[in-house]
Amino acid sequence: MTLFRKTHATRRMEALSPDASWKDWFQQHGPKLLLCARQWTRSLADAEDVVQDAFVRFWRNQRHLGGNPQALLITSIRRAAVDLARQDTRRVAREEASVEPGERFFEFEPSGDERVRAIEAALRRLPGPQREVLTLKIWGELTFDEIARELDIPLNTAASRYRYALAALRQQMTNVDCHG
Repeated sequence: MTLFRKTHATRRMEALSPDASWKDWFQQHGPKLLLCARQWTRSLADAEDVVQDAFVRFWRNQRHLGGNPQALLITSIRRAAVDLARQDTRRVAREEASVEPGERFFEFEPSGDERVRAIEAALRRLPGPQREVLTLKIWGELTFDEIARELDIPLNTAASRYRYALAALRQQMTNVDCHG
């Protein structure tokens, strides 16, 4: 999967910065950002668009700001996702109706296929708020403080949702291992 398609914005970015450092940074962090974006968008295509737009804005205007760049990007991604949902409710409804039930969270190799499917199924069974915090913590690499600010919840709530999500995943995977 190509996370960064050639668009007018990317061509302009290359013209501004011919050095490949933005490409390297995006290759390293893009998949994590995409997984975070999936929590706030209705489809993989919307998530890719939101990540790309947020990344281009970040790289051109905000990369020199202090603080955790990943947290800044995740905030930008979340805002872009909210804006997209507000602007395109009809389009989102059409896409939601056409989403395949087996759409994957992860890309994977054919070996280990059953284990990956079990993990995906376990993630899908988590309540949305727990899955959101788990995703931001593990793949977004945010601290609980950053997660709490991002989701506008108390710090302890973010931490407890994470603990509950891990416990639920552990239980579900134990059941799969015992019965599989």
